[in-house]
Amino acid sequence: MLYTYYGDDFTGSTDVLETLAEAGIPSALFFQPPTEGDLREFPDLQALGIAGDSRSRSPEWMTENLPGIFTALQQFGAPITHYKTCSTFDSASHIGSIGRAIELGIETFEPRFVPIVAAAPHLGRYVVFGQLFATADGVVYRIDRHPTMSRHPVTPMHEADLRRHLAAQTSLPIALLDINHLTPAALENSLTGHRVVLFDALDERSLSELGGLLWHHAGKHAVFAVGSSGITRSLVSAWRSAGLLAASQVAHAVPSTEQLLVVSGSCSPITAAQIEWGLANGFAGITLDPGDLLNRTAAFDHVLNSSLAHLQAGRNLILYSALGPLASSSIPCDAELGSLLGRLLQSLFEQSQLRRAVLCGGDTASHAMQQLDIRALTWLAPVAPGAPLCRAHSPGTRFHHAEFILKGGQMGPPDFFARALGVAS
Repeated sequence: MLYTYYGDDFTGSTDVLETLAEAGIPSALFFQPPTEGDLREFPDLQALGIAGDSRSRSPEWMTENLPGIFTALQQFGAPITHYKTCSTFDSASHIGSIGRAIELGIETFEPRFVPIVAAAPHLGRYVVFGQLFATADGVVYRIDRHPTMSRHPVTPMHEADLRRHLAAQTSLPIALLDINHLTPAALENSLTGHRVVLFDALDERSLSELGGLLWHHAGKHAVFAVGSSGITRSLVSAWRSAGLLAASQVAHAVPSTEQLLVVSGSCSPITAAQIEWGLANGFAGITLDPGDLLNRTAAFDHVLNSSLAHLQAGRNLILYSALGPLASSSIPCDAELGSLLGRLLQSLFEQSQLRRAVLCGGDTASHAMQQLDIRALTWLAPVAPGAPLCRAHSPGTRFHHAEFILKGGQMGPPDFFARALGVAS
């Protein structure tokens, strides 16, 4: 086992799964710590993940739940265990605390140090001199000026300096290995008086350099790392240089499907543009009223029956609770709404011939997928960076070999749903 990870949401977890699979590394993403029976289904694994929802949980929840998950991962003896966060690093002291996750990881793994890598250049995320930048519509913004992430409805990013951002979540001192000093000597110097080190990364070259540093240390002490799928990509480079990988997988084209269901709880303008594209290009649409759905059984039944009517008529369908950012007076209800949408998705699969669905929004996807009778996902094909097509594994159930795309709000082009269907727009 080369590598294990826990994803703090399901969308980011499939991003890592894709990075591993495309590198030719046999891998699977489990919804719970895998049993011996689960592992027998995947006998050749070199990497595995557990998808979670700690991004939308309190520090108290983390304290109660993460140590058990970390201990389960530790049993595999991988040189690297990765706490996977969103590349936009949105988090806060009261919810999704990356600082608290670092503290708990130190308690379980007792690593020499904890590297933090937020950058993911392949997704348009960069860290330079400790400052996080992210792309929107082809323009690179400092994260506290990003048009979406600076206004996130739950965890808005108001600080671009990640050490200052984390200082509100943990008292651990954090060193910086900046873009000019990605060397073994500089890393050793940074460890004097520091248990946590933030790494800059601007491009694939700098990722490769820090991947070499991490893998070198992993050969001496097990590493607990925190950050984006940039960590995974950096390690793939190191593994390839060390001759540990076979040839990369050939990227498969997205197989076409007759019908697609989209379920969206995302408030992102990017997802809004994708929904508008779908509605203008033959998709049926049903607007969801979260308050009504959460408080009236009749409202849920109405949406279920209306959705079944569209699916049985052979239409592609989009269910969406928002079309862009929420009004400032709106109260987010991600966990409750996501769980309810999961129950809706379960019913639609059971009562129709549906075989492929897209879930939009990190928190929505995390809570919705946990309502489904699925044990694991494997990678099937690329759709857009960070949002692959995955195959479900759940022998004996309606979901076995069903197909899912878990799309973060910031991911994908306007015609994403055409790509998800496996057709050109």
